[in-house]
Amino acid sequence: MALSEAGKILLESRYLLSGETVSDMFQRVARAVNTGREAQFCQIMEDLLFLPNSPTLMNAGTPKGQLSACFVLPVADSIQGIFTALTQMAMIHKSGGGTGFSFSRIRPAGDIVGTTAGVASGPLSFIRVFDEATTALKQGGRRRGANMGVLASSHPDVLSFIRAKKNGDLKNFNLSVGIDRHFFNSYCRKGTYDLINPRNGEVSRTIDTGILWEELCSAAWQCGDPGILFLDRINDLNPVPGLGPIEATNPCGEQPLLPYESCNLGSLNIAGFVRKGELDEDKLVSVVRFGVEFLDAVIDINTYPVPEIRDRTLLTRKIGLGIMGLADALIMMEIPYASNEGLNVTESIMQVIQQEAHFASEELGEKKGSFPAIDKSWYPGPMRNATVTTVAPTGSLHIIAGTSSGIEPLFSLAFSRIINGKAIRFVHPAVRHIVESLPRGQTLMEQIERTGSVQNLPIRDYEKELLRTAPEIKPEFHVRMQAVVQKNVDNAVSKTVNLPEHATLEEISGIFLLARTLGCKGITVYRYNSREDQVLSRGCDTCRVDGLGS
Repeated sequence: MALSEAGKILLESRYLLSGETVSDMFQRVARAVNTGREAQFCQIMEDLLFLPNSPTLMNAGTPKGQLSACFVLPVADSIQGIFTALTQMAMIHKSGGGTGFSFSRIRPAGDIVGTTAGVASGPLSFIRVFDEATTALKQGGRRRGANMGVLASSHPDVLSFIRAKKNGDLKNFNLSVGIDRHFFNSYCRKGTYDLINPRNGEVSRTIDTGILWEELCSAAWQCGDPGILFLDRINDLNPVPGLGPIEATNPCGEQPLLPYESCNLGSLNIAGFVRKGELDEDKLVSVVRFGVEFLDAVIDINTYPVPEIRDRTLLTRKIGLGIMGLADALIMMEIPYASNEGLNVTESIMQVIQQEAHFASEELGEKKGSFPAIDKSWYPGPMRNATVTTVAPTGSLHIIAGTSSGIEPLFSLAFSRIINGKAIRFVHPAVRHIVESLPRGQTLMEQIERTGSVQNLPIRDYEKELLRTAPEIKPEFHVRMQAVVQKNVDNAVSKTVNLPEHATLEEISGIFLLARTLGCKGITVYRYNSREDQVLSRGCDTCRVDGLGS
């Protein structure tokens, strides 16, 4: 597969070292990982079938040497603990990583501070400090810092937390409420819910679960934040329960991690495995196994920002092999994304990836030894990595690979984005293939470039179904797609339910509840035009400055 113009510009502006070509970059990365299969790894990267996360592409084989994208740091209920986390966050952002935090252990606003006879300012005040510090930093000189802030639904300050981004504040944070089984049991009974002071475990007050739920849905409707993390489900499926509970994730929610854990990710370009409308499963299996070996090797050559992260990461050796290009692959196979066939085919693809990735990690465990904390895990036999699969948003990687992002449907069939000061206009290749051969094809293309959609054009219903964009897909299918993927993923799945501007609060409530019912580990919604700083717009009329993730 050839690099697109957008991919070339992005690599030249952010990834390539001075005097380096794209081929040089892939060779540098393959040499640094040093598995003895440099040629094979170079080839699958140059073919854009597999790409590791951005810090690996940027930093492998350089003095910086920090190759992971995902980190979670603990935040203790003390000034020393809070500002230790802040310092460590700065070091991680400088090295090119993103950070997640649970602020649930910090005592609520107005609570006593015993040593000073003062009054606590609460977790939200410290989240703002972390946000301002992130603004003052630039990740690794090339990547803007990103954070996830999590607060337990039982925290006394949860309502303030839910409302925190309604006015456009905290631009460097995604927020998620960590909801547990107790809350949902109470919500289903239309009952009340205790808010617990984390300082002493006492009930601070009791609220109606319906009020909390309504506030959560209202905030998500207004600005897309907060999302929800189903922390009870995350911990029910934690493969190493003996190391304690998971309370937070990385910035995009796909990587639940213990305090001080990190994880390096990589993504398979599923569209690259489609040949003449059929999935080349043998090729996919081969690259899956290469991907697991590659990501595991990164753990050992990585440079860790603080010693605690190195120790905890080596204890579990978590990796996250995922996918991108799902929407493009389904179009190439002539399968509508929002269809039962789309769900079934996606599930079968993920079953293959999950099975083969685990086989590869088991073989590495037999050859090199299991992760050291395996005695605290549920694995009965050898396993090199405590977790093996993750689905990330692939914000920058999908542009490099020239494919659709993560497991998302196409956001728009035509759009403009600005990369390194240059406007790139994009119309999806499938659209050109279908439309340009039709009568009045040029006129139809002009309409698509303006609107990003084919739903109002005089083409066949089948083609309209095949080319439905994210806001044109029923919310139920967004959630169902996330759920069928989650069934075959160790960690979690980054997915946004993109909604039209006219979406209602009731629809958002239904999305959250369906995600809970279907077994998702978290859920995020975004209503079109609900933020002034929206990155992408439908159609090519307006260019937006890109905010690219890992």
